[in-house]
Amino acid sequence: MNPINPTEREKLLEEAIRITTVSRNLEYGVPENSFQLIANYWNVYLNSKYGITLSATDVPLMMALMKMARLTTNPQHRDSAVDVAGYMGCLAELN
Repeated sequence: MNPINPTEREKLLEEAIRITTVSRNLEYGVPENSFQLIANYWNVYLNSKYGITLSATDVPLMMALMKMARLTTNPQHRDSAVDVAGYMGCLAELN
């Protein structure tokens, strides 16, 4: 990494690291903890309607898929790309 002139890749990944370890933690708590809560809410709907039960590890994958769908419409939307990287980083903590 070149700290004086970082690449776009480095900037994006550094932003994903920052928001998943500082900014979002202050706003919502540790993401890995909230994924189980999100899964619980989604399971109320999915289990009653389709008999599907999700785990905490499904949440960052599903959220990344949503962001990728948005990127299909607008591939230049940086925030969605940062979020995908962040969700994958959080997934690594769950495995």
